[in-house]
Amino acid sequence: MIPLPTIFKAISDETRWRLIQMLLSREWCGKALAQRLGISEAAVSQNLKILREAGLVEGEKRGYWVHYSVNKKILKGIVREFERIIFRSEASSGQCRRVHAREKGKTGKEAKTMCNSCCEKPVMLKDKPEKCTLEQIKKCHGDAKGHPCTTDKKES
Repeated sequence: MIPLPTIFKAISDETRWRLIQMLLSREWCGKALAQRLGISEAAVSQNLKILREAGLVEGEKRGYWVHYSVNKKILKGIVREFERIIFRSEASSGQCRRVHAREKGKTGKEAKTMCNSCCEKPVMLKDKPEKCTLEQIKKCHGDAKGHPCTTDKKES
């Protein structure tokens, strides 16, 4: 996949962003894009070249005209990359994965097993998550109130 900064540079221009938005609705030829945007065909051509180099737009020659469309495979790749970044940031945030799983609507075995590896600061664990003291849980997860690992534990 093309690096995200290259893609961001390509769509950071307002005209190119408008081109992407138009091409998401349907395929367009360069002349129609120029008329619709109120800019010259040469300007459309230059902007489409940048979008093509970033992998965001594809062109298909049909007779005399080239019809352009958005490369949705690249867009889906960008979405997956953002999901990966978000997941990584959530995992390192120190939030218990079991609590996070419940917020996401996951239940049962899927949620119960998440807490076995949820602590992002394993050096603070005495042994297993269920053997942590309330103080340790508070240090790792913030407020221990309502945390699944705190059932049957009392503050000392």
